[in-house]
This record gives sequence, structure tokens and C-alpha cells, in this order.
Amino acid sequence: MIRRLLLYLSTKPALGRHLERFTFTKRVVRRFVAGETVGEALEVIGELERRGLLTAVTYLGENVTTPKEAQAATETYLYLLDEIHRRGLACVPSVKLTHLGLDLGTGLCVENLERLLDLARAHGNRVWVDMEDSAYTDRTLALYRDLRGRYDNVACVIQAYLYRSAADLEDLIGRAATVRLCKGAYREPPRLAFPGKAQVDASYERLMTRLLSREVIAAGVYPALATHDERLIERGIARAREQGIPAERFEFQMLYGIRPDLHRSLPGRGVRLRVLVSFGEDWYRFFVRRLAERPANLLFFLRHLVR
Repeated sequence: MIRRLLLYLSTKPALGRHLERFTFTKRVVRRFVAGETVGEALEVIGELERRGLLTAVTYLGENVTTPKEAQAATETYLYLLDEIHRRGLACVPSVKLTHLGLDLGTGLCVENLERLLDLARAHGNRVWVDMEDSAYTDRTLALYRDLRGRYDNVACVIQAYLYRSAADLEDLIGRAATVRLCKGAYREPPRLAFPGKAQVDASYERLMTRLLSREVIAAGVYPALATHDERLIERGIARAREQGIPAERFEFQMLYGIRPDLHRSLPGRGVRLRVLVSFGEDWYRFFVRRLAERPANLLFFLRHLVR
């Protein structure tokens, strides 16, 4: 019930504008959001990589309403790619298609994304295409399939809470995809998504087990397992060892500010871990979804609110 309420509140940006007036909100949000500027994000990324972690970066924003906004987001990512290359960082941009203008037309979005992919390829980097709510799943996967034939540096995302994801994953395996498996953080109806946490966890484990198999890895798939669930992480590590999969052929991914204890311990066990750093003015939707994902995050926020 709490998760459903928080996901509902994430669709109410007016509440975020009210909360950002309070100093305590900014302090707590900075645990999960690196800042509002590219410079602040790069500072956090540099520190994480000095600690032996891989990184990804996302400029917060979605569902832009004008081509000018889509262009501005694209230019921000182009600048990030240049700075990542110049500073020698192992950082990958992760983009939302609606931030690049998908709602305004597929042509505009593809044009902007191709600019990113061209520059990333020139720098020896990749671009992760994030997955949004289920209204965009078909369009996102169709766009990925089209681009995959021309760009070997484009990566995609599958959400374990959608019933369709097992079939979608098989298609991606056939394309030797670089694929991030996450649980899913949007509010979806029971007709499309598993409604309970236990069901979502079971789906995640099934898909993770499939990804971490000898035949899938041999087919050229690179799995990125995005979870903060320690039980699933341990099962993933055990599965990879059972299948004889080398550590460099897969990775785990976590969000900046969530489970920093695992950020410290997993690399010491020879596990590749990539931390996703988010930044930007549009922090509210991202922040509330993070609260919905894990009760400990909500408790952290409420303790600071009481203080």
C-alpha cells in the first residue's frame, strides 16, 4: 500500500515544488541525487571511480514537451560524453527516450539518440536506453531493435515486474544484447505487472538465472543486474560461479546512495559493480520512486523529517 501511494505521489510534481523550499529536503535528496549540475555529477563520479567502482550517469528528466527541451537534454549528454572521455572515466550515460523527445515524434528522438551513439562510439563508450512505464515498452524495444543493427554500443533495459519481460528477454538474447535487468519502478496495473513484491522477486530471479547461463553468455549477451536485494545478489554470484562465467562478462548495478555498504564490499569480492549517478533539477519523481523501492529509504527520509 505504501509503495502504491508513493508511486502515485511521484506523478504529482507540485508536491516536489513545495518540498524543495525546505532545507532539510535538499540535504536528504543529496543522498540519492548528486546535484543539479554536470560539474556536481562528475565530481561524485570521479570519487566513486577512485574507490574502484564503475559508474553510469543519468540527467534527470522525462516527457519533454518541446523540441528545444529535447535538444537541451541531448546537448547535456553530448557534453557529458566528452567530459567522461577527457577525464578517462569508466562511465556510461543512461538516457530516457521521452527526455530526448519521443513524445514529440520518433524521428526527433532517433536523431537525438543517434548523435549520442555516434559520439559514444567515437569515444569507445556505449549508451544505455532506459525503460519507462509500460506505455513506452513497445516503442522503446522497437527503436532498440532498429538501432542495434547499426550500433553495437546501444544497450537496453528489461523490467522484471512486467509479465511480458520473459518473452522480450528471449528476443534480446537473440540479438546479443547488452541488457540491464531491473525490477521496475513505475505504477503499473495488475493486468500488466506482477502486483506483489514476492512475485516480482521471483520473476527477477528467473530472468537473472536465464541471463547467467553459459549459452546466453556464449551468444554474446552482457547482463547488467540492477538490484539492491542482497539475497538476489548472492544468488546471482553463486549462479555465475556455477556456470563458470568470468567476472568481466557481467556486472551488478546499484543507485547512488542506496546500499553504500554493498558499494564497498562487492568489489572486494571480485564482483563488477556499477553505480548509477543521477543529477538535475527534475529530482522529485526520481527521489519518490527511490523511496517506494525500499522501505529503508523511506525511514531514512522520515527520520530527517522528524528532526
